[in-house]
Amino acid sequence: MDMEVTAWHSMYTAMHAQQDRRPFSMATLRRIGRFAQPHRRKLTGFLVLSVVTAALAVATPVLAGQVVNAIVKGAATDVVVGLAVLIAGIAIVDAGLGLLTRWLSARIGEGLILDLRTTVFDHVQRMPVAFFTRTRTGALVSRLNNDVIGAHRAFSDTLSGVAGNLVTLVLTLVVMIGISWQITLLALLLLPVFVVPARRMGSRLARLEREAADHNARMGTQMTERFSAPGATLIKLFGRPAHESAEFAGRAGRVRDIGVRTAMVQSVFVTALTLVSALALALVYGLGGFYALRGQLDAGALVSLALLLTRLYAPLTSLASARVEVMSALVSFERVFEVLDLKPLIADKPDARRVPDGPVSVEFDHVAFAYPSADKVSLASLEEVATLDTRGGVQVIHDVSFRAEPGQMVALVGSSGAGKFTIAQLATRLYDVDEGAVRLAGVDVRDLTADSVRETLGMVTQDGHLFHETVRANLLLARPEASEDDLWDALRRARLSDLIASLPDGLETVVGERGYRLSGGERQRLTIARLLLARPRVVILDEATAHLDSTSEAAVQEALGEALAGRTAVVIAHRLSTIRAADLILVVENGRIVERGTHEQLLAASGRYSELYHTQFADDRLAEPVA
Repeated sequence: MDMEVTAWHSMYTAMHAQQDRRPFSMATLRRIGRFAQPHRRKLTGFLVLSVVTAALAVATPVLAGQVVNAIVKGAATDVVVGLAVLIAGIAIVDAGLGLLTRWLSARIGEGLILDLRTTVFDHVQRMPVAFFTRTRTGALVSRLNNDVIGAHRAFSDTLSGVAGNLVTLVLTLVVMIGISWQITLLALLLLPVFVVPARRMGSRLARLEREAADHNARMGTQMTERFSAPGATLIKLFGRPAHESAEFAGRAGRVRDIGVRTAMVQSVFVTALTLVSALALALVYGLGGFYALRGQLDAGALVSLALLLTRLYAPLTSLASARVEVMSALVSFERVFEVLDLKPLIADKPDARRVPDGPVSVEFDHVAFAYPSADKVSLASLEEVATLDTRGGVQVIHDVSFRAEPGQMVALVGSSGAGKFTIAQLATRLYDVDEGAVRLAGVDVRDLTADSVRETLGMVTQDGHLFHETVRANLLLARPEASEDDLWDALRRARLSDLIASLPDGLETVVGERGYRLSGGERQRLTIARLLLARPRVVILDEATAHLDSTSEAAVQEALGEALAGRTAVVIAHRLSTIRAADLILVVENGRIVERGTHEQLLAASGRYSELYHTQFADDRLAEPVA
């Protein structure tokens, strides 16, 4: 590695390593060891090859010096040729070992990335909904990308670098001291001139890079939000594209200015250090030449010293930054482990069993519930706040009891924010109750496996969320093994088959982000088709027609009729006209059931339900067009 490359490497290391000064955590090291355990054989081979490669790097300058000595002393041609062939052989072996080392490094690093990513991904999928409502998606994705890659660098770069550089340094110093301790001392005295500027300049560049990264992150957030279908619509409706453009241009301009400053600082730094290295070589040649002319050093030894000097600064500089690199890797591991240490609130018991076969009832037995506080479900770093919100633990559901018999429909009505959706979440076990019990087929959901609960209950939410994938992919999410006939049957029953068949790509049509290429009614009917494909025994509907026009509502109601037929249903109703035929209507206010009965019974009682119904009926009449 020549001096200019060494200068760039030194600056890069100091610039990109996280300047963390925390002590080593033995617990973190033990956990890292557990992740590295499956790769221990490759790691051992990797370290051995790194050491051998380092030894070969020192052998070449020594042999080069012997070639010069042989020429100066007029040795036989076969001696010079033999040394040249040996140098060539070492170069070939070194190249082969380098490829093998790189292969092992890639296998270990990529294997570790696979292990960490899949572990974090699987763990995050088990987190409660509250985790996702609080966490910034970008911060979470960063853990799966930047921090995982930073952790992998500990094995692929830092570990081999420390081992190889240590061997190279020891062997180089031994050989150089053996040749001339005076020149070796001169080289070591010049080291601070080489290393200190790298650390200081690296810190300065790191600050510039962090500022640029912050502006880039803000631009990324602005683009992500503004380039989504609802975000772009909002900007167009409220007419502020010029302001958005100016704000974006300001940040982009600052990134440009930082880029120019960074480029100049880097160039000045590398030029200065390259000059220092050139002066060091000049001093070595000068002092070595002086000794050679006095007969105290031969020409070959001088050449060896000059070549070894180039192999001395690189490992010394790397080892000087090794602690920072190791701490940087540890920080990445700790940030990954930080996510893994968040315990999922919902977990299967060791003896959990499946939901019993046959028709399923849904029962709430004196249920009370409070949403968990932030410290139980989130991290300040994932929310990108200084400290977590400590609020939480306040009951939002109080002593709720009801039972939906197999095949019955129970409707939940009430004001916005009354707790209807929370009750639906408890029924699907997105959260566990604090008091009382939720039972399916007479069994507490906490005693059932999560998979069987998911197979038993199906839910249609009011936003009808779809992934940015094909119609087929969105349907198969419910039942991956479904046949082509199953897909079209579900679409037909959801009153959507004609529309999908009319599309040029049919089932392969991409629905767009959150399904925005479809209308609201079409989106809802596609989610109902997905529900029909899943064939759940219990259906939860969350205001499925709340935001639809009359035509779309009629189509969705027909599809819902198919979805509800013969199934136990819990329906959150916004339009009370849609649940007149419900077997039981529950009026929820402030997390409590304040009224219960059929539509006729509740109207006759002239209570809260009657008030809601007549208010909505009056509003609907006012909304009717004048003939």
